Amino acid sequence: MSTNSPTTGRPRAFVTETALDRAAEVFWQRGYEGASLSALTAAMGINRPSLYATFGSKQELFRRAFTRYHDAQVATARAALDQPTVYASVEAFLRTGADGITAANHPPGCLSIQGGLACAPENAPISEALATGRADTETALRERMSRAAAEGDLPEGVDPRALALFVMALSEGHAVHAAAGASRADLHASIDVAMRALPLPQPPASPPPTTTPTSHP
Repeated sequence: MSTNSPTTGRPRAFVTETALDRAAEVFWQRGYEGASLSALTAAMGINRPSLYATFGSKQELFRRAFTRYHDAQVATARAALDQPTVYASVEAFLRTGADGITAANHPPGCLSIQGGLACAPENAPISEALATGRADTETALRERMSRAAAEGDLPEGVDPRALALFVMALSEGHAVHAAAGASRADLHASIDVAMRALPLPQPPASPPPTTTPTSHP
């Protein structure tokens, strides 16, 4: 017969990845400073001692939750940018982003925008982590634009860095609008306009469908 006493604190079914995803949603909805420990522990299904024992602090919990979120977002962005033309890459980046920020399985918008753009001085590392995350995505865009320029797929005179910044700003603006209630259809309509306005080689127009003359008796 075992004499070991039950372990207190962290529930038996605790899974770190699931807890991080739930914490991310709280930070996403309320921002870093608005996310109370009570809201975080309730969403994660753990108590405060378990939170501190596993993650050390609220800042460290945010850092780990955001890193998990950010890694997935950068992977998605890089996959979208891996298209044969710069036009297709930008369009895939914007449309994939619009779908992501309006998905039904998480709060609307983007954690990197809503998590804490403005923080008290003692929470400056949170704002810095979010800014670094957005810079990583912009770097992926800039690398794709530079490759397009090297391949002759970017019109002469177009600055790859400026174009990457513009596309990133458009994507971030979509996130703000999504959080405010803009629909997926609204965002895709905006992308339709952007793709016509961007200084990118336009894809060839699709030929009209051919019809076979119908013979009449």
